[in-house]
Amino acid sequence: MALLPGPLTPFQPEVTTALDEVVITVTSDQLLKACDVLKEDASLSFDYLRCLSVVDYETHLQVVYHLWSREHRHKMVLKVDASSESPKVPSVIGVWRGADWFEREGHDLFGVDFEGHPDLKVLLLYEGFEGHPGLKSFPFHDYQEW
Repeated sequence: MALLPGPLTPFQPEVTTALDEVVITVTSDQLLKACDVLKEDASLSFDYLRCLSVVDYETHLQVVYHLWSREHRHKMVLKVDASSESPKVPSVIGVWRGADWFEREGHDLFGVDFEGHPDLKVLLLYEGFEGHPGLKSFPFHDYQEW
């Protein structure tokens, strides 16, 4: 575990690397402030959310943000953990408008409540679908096509 010097120092995030990307893990209550710093600080300028995904580790869920700076042409990953029982993280739609569909997908498939999202209506599943098929605990029934 390393600590990031500079604008993110007050957060005391966990900083690691994976392949060619810096990976920063923050707590849910630090997420929005960290996102603001990553986007607005001129030395970082992560102005583009490439992807948002959710990973089910069975003991907890992790929301993963893949970021890109068009100005500096560098990338990084930001991670935040959420409880499996009641997964909640703040919506980053106010920082990166492109998070809209990503968050709706994470809500549909994994049940993550992106607090503050303006409209978490169903994106991939049909209205009334029960459960979250992205979770490892979701029961897939055996069937034969023919």
